[in-house]
Amino acid sequence: MSWIYLGIAGILEIVWAVAMKFSHGFTNLFYTGITIVGLVFSFVFLALATKHLPLSLSYPVWTGIGAVGSIIAGVILFHDKIAPVTWMFIVMLVIGLIGIKVTS
Repeated sequence: MSWIYLGIAGILEIVWAVAMKFSHGFTNLFYTGITIVGLVFSFVFLALATKHLPLSLSYPVWTGIGAVGSIIAGVILFHDKIAPVTWMFIVMLVIGLIGIKVTS
């Protein structure tokens, strides 16, 4: 169950990061609210995950899910341009996250 909590926490990290971008510097109250709620619940689920998983695994996986998800969301939603070599490093990050899960 802890890994599920960690996955939810990572997804919520993506949600609040995207909502923060849509908030336009916290000037749009709707997206500012989603940012705050997503942030709080992301931390809540991370805290639940760390009750049974080591912090040395939980935190990197949480940030990795958020980082990779935010990159993909940026490309899809905001048409961010990512250099091909950067994609190679993103793939390496995903491989690292899978490696952490497999070896834990």
